[in-house]
Amino acid sequence: MSGIFGKLFAISTWGESHGKAIGAVVDGCPAGLRLSENDIQPFLDRRRPGQSTLTTQRKESDTVKILSGVFEGKTTGTPISLIVENTEYRSGDYEQIKDWYRPGHADEVYDSKYGFRDYRGGGRSSARETIARVAAGSIARKFLNEKCNTEFNAWVSYPTSENMQSAIETAREKGDSIGGIVSLQIKNPPKNLGEPVFDRTEALLAMAMMSIPAAKGFEIGEGFEAAKMFGSEHNKLGENHAGGTYGGITSGEDIFCRIAFKPTPSISQVQKAKNKNGEIGEISIKGRHDPCIGIRAVPVVEAAAALSFMDLILLK
Repeated sequence: MSGIFGKLFAISTWGESHGKAIGAVVDGCPAGLRLSENDIQPFLDRRRPGQSTLTTQRKESDTVKILSGVFEGKTTGTPISLIVENTEYRSGDYEQIKDWYRPGHADEVYDSKYGFRDYRGGGRSSARETIARVAAGSIARKFLNEKCNTEFNAWVSYPTSENMQSAIETAREKGDSIGGIVSLQIKNPPKNLGEPVFDRTEALLAMAMMSIPAAKGFEIGEGFEAAKMFGSEHNKLGENHAGGTYGGITSGEDIFCRIAFKPTPSISQVQKAKNKNGEIGEISIKGRHDPCIGIRAVPVVEAAAALSFMDLILLK
């Protein structure tokens, strides 16, 4: 089961939702980059659970520690090991349904593929694994910001702030959840990144985004709306309908993407489910879960983009 992303700037993530810790090993970071826990922690704080009534109420500090790869405040060029301890997991919430496959989850396919699964919050398939991506991505974005003045900014574009709270609260009252769309702007991306065939910039971005748990759709520029446009409209200079890439190569224009996330599958509403023997029953999932994944996916989307671009710039 691979946990590695990237070629030259490669990250390996480890840990489970209800294990002792989550972490990442970052290989390929250039030497001499000033780096401390204070450069990483703000991004983990943005992702951290329990900060509002609109997110899971699991209380974790998500405090990061750098174990290797930094000396006297600078990266050494050797692997950087990062760790975030889990302190407030409740594995008992899953005891009653450990023999059942949760609807909409990876439980059944994990069991089918590997013959064994960690039922405590989903193990590796849990969105808590994204802590490692955010931590590693913060290193990439620091390098890109300092060397290239590149910035990564994401936000929830559906549901928008005007109706987000009411939509989430309505779903929660029904024991349900809702999906969301996260929009991403990459400002001042380096020019000439990407290759014109398989390692296209948008292809690598799509791979990074679609590896995020619950991501179900990716588009760049006008995306699917481009199919409804005339060529004369889509080609207009200065309007950047392509989203900052042409033939897979960055033009230097800002890059615009959107990522669709499905509704959180862990809901308290009674649902039909089956077990390993194929028997059908009913379950209600306890525990603390995000009623809308899109909210805390924002820093994860930014991190995924930064990891992709860090690899692209080193490949260049």
